[in-house]
Amino acid sequence: MSTGHRLVLDEVRLVLAGSTLLELDAEIGPGEVFTVMGPSGSGKSTLLAYLAGFLAPAFQASGRVLLDDSDITRLPAERRGIGLLFQDPLLFPHLSVAGNLRFGMPRAMPDKAARVETALAQVGLAGFGPRDPATLSGGQKARVALMRLLLSAPRAVLLDEPFSKLDRQLRHDMRRLVFDRLREAGLPSLLVTHDREDAEDAGGRVIELGQ
Repeated sequence: MSTGHRLVLDEVRLVLAGSTLLELDAEIGPGEVFTVMGPSGSGKSTLLAYLAGFLAPAFQASGRVLLDDSDITRLPAERRGIGLLFQDPLLFPHLSVAGNLRFGMPRAMPDKAARVETALAQVGLAGFGPRDPATLSGGQKARVALMRLLLSAPRAVLLDEPFSKLDRQLRHDMRRLVFDRLREAGLPSLLVTHDREDAEDAGGRVIELGQ
């Protein structure tokens, strides 16, 4: 278990054209997956964009985002220490599987090649390093995207409906893998979804927008 990071949303309020889109006050502890549910247009994606540091100028935001007691509200996206997992794995087509995993690793991290091999073995993809991402199945791509995220050493994670494009059978296995890894790493995580099964498998607190 890592030292245990904390993500705090301190009286966050997002406004569009004078109307309040959402208000949220929450502390997400180490290894906790906090789920935000709601229909399209309820502000889920806007919340993620705000936390990640790329909120569109049309929106106004107030409140603060704290990570390990540091105020990251005004920091640029690349300095926030937040990792993202999207609906699409977004693997780089010009890099091998190993190249994708190395991409986000901190420059000073030692033994990168060994870490990549270990990470692949942990998700049942031992020996896949030289492969072209285009040759992988949807589930394999999702596992590579997860390990790339973890190897980038984030201090918190945002999950943008990362299971929605997987077939039903894969979804449950992938959820269990992702949530177990995030818990082991002690990473506070915020999941946005409209799928109640995502929320149930995450096992943490759930808030519903647009109620």
